Order: sequence, then C-alpha cells, then structure tokens
Amino acid sequence: MQVEGTRFVLDGKPYRFAGANFWYGAYLGAPGDLGDRERLRAELDQLKAAGIDNLRVLAMSETSGFRRGVSPAIMAEPGRYDEQLLQGLDYLLAEMARRDMKAVLYLNNFWQWSGGMSQYVSWATGQPVLDPDANGDWNGFMQNSARFYGIAEAQAWYRDAIRQVVGRTSTVTGVAYIDDPTVMSWQLANEPRPGSDRDGRANFEAYRAWIDDTAGFIRRLAPKQLVSTGSEGEKGSLGDRDLFVQAHATPNVDYLTFHLWPSNWGWIDHGDPAARLESGLATSLDYIDRHIEVAGKLGKPIVLSEFGLNRDGGSYDPASGVEARDRFYRAVYERLLQRAGEGKAIAGSNFWAWGGRGRTTNPDWMWKAGDPFTGDPPQEAQGLFSLFDSDASTLELVSAHARAIRALP
Repeated sequence: MQVEGTRFVLDGKPYRFAGANFWYGAYLGAPGDLGDRERLRAELDQLKAAGIDNLRVLAMSETSGFRRGVSPAIMAEPGRYDEQLLQGLDYLLAEMARRDMKAVLYLNNFWQWSGGMSQYVSWATGQPVLDPDANGDWNGFMQNSARFYGIAEAQAWYRDAIRQVVGRTSTVTGVAYIDDPTVMSWQLANEPRPGSDRDGRANFEAYRAWIDDTAGFIRRLAPKQLVSTGSEGEKGSLGDRDLFVQAHATPNVDYLTFHLWPSNWGWIDHGDPAARLESGLATSLDYIDRHIEVAGKLGKPIVLSEFGLNRDGGSYDPASGVEARDRFYRAVYERLLQRAGEGKAIAGSNFWAWGGRGRTTNPDWMWKAGDPFTGDPPQEAQGLFSLFDSDASTLELVSAHARAIRALP
C-alpha cells in the first residue's frame, strides 16, 4: 500500500474501501477457551461477502484498575505480554489474508476501556487510575490521560509494546508483520487527544511532538506500511481545526483520520435519534466536508475511521429498529461517495462497529468478563452502536456503498 497525493494506491490502482471497526478481532482469534475461532471465521466470511474488507482492530490493551476495562489484556504490566492474545492477532491476520482483507492496527487508547494511556500514567506514577466510570470526572480523566505524552518512562514502555507487535513474526504464517501486506496501517492510538477541551491546550505541544516522534519511530520499524494517528479530527483537537492541522502536518503521518459521533456530541438525541435527525445530519455532513477539505490542503488522504448512531428509541436490543441509523448511514455514505467521485481526499471509512453474533443477557446491558464481545467496548452498553449479524438493512447499506466506492475510477 502506498500514498500518492490524496489517495491510496494498491498494485498500481486506487484503493478505496468501506470497512468496519472490529476491535476485539484478536480476542476471538486467541487459541483455546480464551478465543472463539469458529465465530471469527464465520464473521469474517460474512463481512467479506458484504464487501467489507478493511478492519480496524485493537492491537494492544493493558491490564488496568478501571471498573470497565477489558479483561484479559495483552500487556499484563510493562514488558510482560499475553502470548495467547498475541497469537490471536496472528490468527486474525492470517484469516484476513486468506480473504484478501486489510487491517488497521491501533497500538494504544486515550480512553479507559482497554487500559490505555491512563494506565501507563498509573504505572509510572504509582497513583491509582482516575476512573470516570466511578467518579464521573471526565475532565480529570482526560487531563490525566494526556500526562502520558510527557512521561519518559511511560513512553519507553509504550515503545517496547510497539516493538512487540510491529516487530512480531506470525506464529501462524511465519511472516513478519512488517512484511505482511495484510497490515495496511499502524495507528498510534484510538482517539488520542491533547486532553480535555477545557484544560488541554497546555498539553498541545507535548501531544504534537509525541505524534511526530512516535510516527517516525513506527515508520522506521515498518517502512512498507502506513502510519496514522487515530484522531477524531477537530473534535479530538480541543474543537480547534488549526490544532488538528498542526498535529498532522508532519511527514511522518501518511494520512489523516476523523470520527463522527453526532449523538455523543449532542447533535442528535441519544434517547431518540429520530427526533433531531435532519439537523444533526446537516451538522454531520458539514463536519465531513470540513475534514476532507483539510486533508486536501495538507495533500494527504483522509479516512472516516469511526462513525455510528444509536438504535431507534435509544434501545440496546438487537431486535429493535434501526430506521434512524440507516438514514444516518445512507447520508454519510452518499456524501463520502460524492466527494470521492469529485476526486477529493476521502479514501475510505470504517463504521463503528461490527457486533456480529455477540449478544449479552445481562439486564443492565453491560459487559462482564467472560461475556461474548460485541462492537461496543466494555464501558458502553452492549448494543449501543453495534451492527449485529441480524441487522440486514444496515448491512445492505454498507455492502452497496462498498460496491459503489470500489467502482469509482
């Protein structure tokens, strides 16, 4: 995979895609009772049949003190890794290769659900994590996560974790990850931010330098593969488009990413997404256009690597309706296809998230250790944004877009 101007090129041809987030793919691929390889194979077959051939996957998690952190985790403590889960990533990539799919692998997380940056801060300082699911202090949590960028010991551990994954040789195929064409891109983290909107500006220079330095480090390790940040875009940059541009102007970042969460951001109602759908869509489509414009000015491709909306009535039940969500998906895909057809910088998308056959029987809809995974990570209700294997209408929208985006010249 290469970048030429504002597009991806694969085997001499433009590469555009309609993909999915599949954060737990390595967990399903783990051997023995820890994983569920039969489910993984079946769901990869379903995704491939629908034309979904680009998956964004969590490649490093940390054992944490968070109430709603995933368990088990790939990193038990700095320098100690769960070989079974790493073998799960080996298996996932091998099965994706058999289906001619591409992987985007992220190596950290700003948020609490996989341990992430705040857990590194806790290890380095000896202080307990600031858990927003326990104390409700999201501002404090975000500022604490952002301390990660300036702690040398945390950065050393993080780079060791990067080496463990990027420098790995598959136990399934015998192919080094850096030589595996299945790996399209390494992402620094899931939704890295300079901190909270209120107080994060003081952290920006450390954040910008971290992006440049870490992206350069990964490029040296894996020169055949691409590097991206995993950013939400303007919303993940203190709401300041100029800061987004500054952080991503480095030549070490091959392409841009942005995310779109209209109900989380108050543009559409969580409890009733149909209520303000049209106004929320207008704001969402403007957000898409602004980011594509930024990418064009920087001369890089951009990917909408997360977007999602709640089910009808705010339900978590896989049997509930998805009329508003389907309207949202359709509008997003139409705008992406339109802009790609105009030759703009948009190169692909990954909806959030594939839930497959995962289901919960818990009355509060929350994940507990040992439950099947869904697209919704452990800090969210299992069904909040998942596209389940039974969501035929939404899956057909994705499939139609996949056909249309690939048909562009």
